[in-house]
Order: sequence, then structure tokens, then C-alpha cells
Amino acid sequence: MRVKQVRLSENTLGWASDGAPSDCVALAICGFIEEKIDLVVSGINPYANLGHDVTYSGTVTAAMEATIWGIPAIAVSLDSPDNFDGTADYQPAARMARQVAQAVMRYGLPHQVLLNINVPFLPEEKMRGMQITRQGLRVYHDRLDHRLDPRGRPYYWTAGDLPTGIPERGTDIGALAEGFVSITPIQLDLTAYHAFPDIQSWSWEEQETQLPITEAIEETSVSSPIL
Repeated sequence: MRVKQVRLSENTLGWASDGAPSDCVALAICGFIEEKIDLVVSGINPYANLGHDVTYSGTVTAAMEATIWGIPAIAVSLDSPDNFDGTADYQPAARMARQVAQAVMRYGLPHQVLLNINVPFLPEEKMRGMQITRQGLRVYHDRLDHRLDPRGRPYYWTAGDLPTGIPERGTDIGALAEGFVSITPIQLDLTAYHAFPDIQSWSWEEQETQLPITEAIEETSVSSPIL
């Protein structure tokens, strides 16, 4: 990975890496930034990261990288409309992120917990406030198109409609639908503890799979010639 110095829009200097978002955080933590890092803010992503999106969001995984190293972190995303091609106003989301960052610095975060923040695409005066939410149910509509290139070799194109979500109250998706900023605490431990009793009851011995007798006969029967 390479790192270069860049000048930001407000004329301050920053550093840019050609790695993934989590690589940028790892570079800084592992020694590129010599000073102590107090907080990592990832984003602002132009589109929301809701529900199951967090498992593959570069914005969220950058915050996760900091959390792994014991550094408080927040991930911030703006819920821009699908296929939005205008100039997004990030200032309301930035001000919300600053408020959350100040609170994190004041109160701290639990061990191995980060905050995933999603900001509605609204003027600040129309936002209804902040809600602490749980992950909602994201609905994906992906499909796979099988195509051939000019030389007849197959390739695949992921297509389908953009994801939607169920706007249940108390979830990140529901909060955005009602005009609230969603703040979801996310923990790194993904262990499903409630599944322990069921899985511990399983038998791990190999078992031969046998077809029912009638099906086995059909599978192995052969036709005899008529003499």
C-alpha cells in the first residue's frame, strides 16, 4: 500500500491510502501515525449502511478495525436516495457525527463496541432527533446474469434492484423512515449464544445416509431379458 499527502477542502493536510478503509485505519494504528489515536471516525459514506450491510461495509469495517485495537470508533453514513447523482449536502451529517463523537469522548464506549450512525437525507431542521436502534431487516433483490464476452467466454454480472428494508420501529431502518438519526451499537462478538443448547445436543458421529427400502430397490433394480 502507498500513502500520499493530500490537501482537504478546508485547506488542512491529510493522508490518503490506496488500500481499503480498514487498511487505512490499520496503517495509522500500526505506526504510520506516531501520536496516540483517541478516536476513529469512518465516513461519511454516501449511502446508508443498515441491517446486514454492516457485515461487508467498508465504512463499518474501518470502525471495526479500530475497535479491535481498543480505540473508540464510529461509522457514519448518509441515507442518500437510490441512484442520486446530484451534489449531496454532508454538513448536517457532519454536525451529527461531531455530536456523537463528542459524546463518545465524554462517556467512552463499552469494550469491543462501536457505533454505526445513519443520517436521514434531510435538512437539519427537519430531522426529528436521534434514536438508539437495533439492526433492522435488510431485503436484497440481487440476481446473477450469465453472459458471454465477444470471444465466447462466460462471465457474470450481478444485477437486480437495490436493497430495501422493513421499517420496523426501533430499528435503524425504521428510524430513518421516521426522520431520525439512527445510532446502533455494534459488538464484535458475533457468537450466537442462544444457539448453544441446541447445537450441543447434536451427535457428531458419522452416519450413513440410507435410502428408504422402496427407493433403494428402484435405484438398484435392473431389467432381465425375457428368455
